[in-house]
Amino acid sequence: MSSDGDGDSEESTPPKPRVLCAGHINWDVTMKVERLPEPDGEQRIDHLQQAGGGSAANVATELVGVNADSVLFGSVGGDDSGALALQELDRAGIDPGHVMVANDRATSVKYLIVDDAGEVMVLSSEGANEAFGAADLDDDALADVDHLHLTSQNPDSAGDLAALAAGQGTPVSFDPGRLLDERDYATALGHTDLLFVNDREAAMLDEAVVDVEDPQDVTLVFKRGSEGAELRLPGRERLYAPPYDVEPVDTTGAGDAFAAGFLAACFESARGHEPEVDDGAHRGIPGATAPHFRDADLEYALEIGNVAGALATQVRGARTSLTWERIDAFLEEHRQKQ
Repeated sequence: MSSDGDGDSEESTPPKPRVLCAGHINWDVTMKVERLPEPDGEQRIDHLQQAGGGSAANVATELVGVNADSVLFGSVGGDDSGALALQELDRAGIDPGHVMVANDRATSVKYLIVDDAGEVMVLSSEGANEAFGAADLDDDALADVDHLHLTSQNPDSAGDLAALAAGQGTPVSFDPGRLLDERDYATALGHTDLLFVNDREAAMLDEAVVDVEDPQDVTLVFKRGSEGAELRLPGRERLYAPPYDVEPVDTTGAGDAFAAGFLAACFESARGHEPEVDDGAHRGIPGATAPHFRDADLEYALEIGNVAGALATQVRGARTSLTWERIDAFLEEHRQKQ
């Protein structure tokens, strides 16, 4: 659009990356206690709050704050908790058009007990958060996005979605979560470009599917919380980003925030916004065709993932308000401390 009628055009704003997050949508009940009670004991709840949760919904919500358009695919029950979860997502600016409502089931509720150290114990009800399957997703949904991010879900749905995305050339990231040892995600992993795990989950991986010491067809991101983060590339050396020294309030959802921060940094650095890359020595995933993986600065992505995870530990509940302004302020604060 011309600003002065002389034919010169203002520089257009690059389109926001569009990310489809598929997986669990929950309703979380978070209880803060000093410590867990002994058997047959009792412990006072110091703080209780209820809010939306679920890894897919958490990542989708946090991506919105860092310049991405989020599309969410999952399922809730036809009850008050499901209605509240959808209202929260709508207020967060997420496209909920692909969320399935299972009217005959209850929304999955998770009870998160957080102690004074910020550590979390989770009690969950099965509910409706795996009522969806790949067949419930509109045919054109994957063609309309730049990236598919999978979180914990039924292995069949994960495998089908990953295969569909791969068939359309859509990059896939996967954060399978704590039930990795109980579920056969081989099909999904076979189509995954970027795999998020912690050390415990990495130990559960079948070496025949993913060799964590020498990955060949997938890039591994190790989320280590207070010990930082590590990235292992096919055929390349390992990259490491140190942690930030923060006092955790609640570690719930920190891994989801890390994933959102990492992906957002991939998009931003690939578009040339951040940071200035001098030699390209650690730039991009080898063999990747998608610009946000091929041209991204992966060291920067690890750093921003760590920042996002640290910010998530400073608030109660599964979600934090992730924005580039908060990330920049956090980085500036910690640089001044050095």
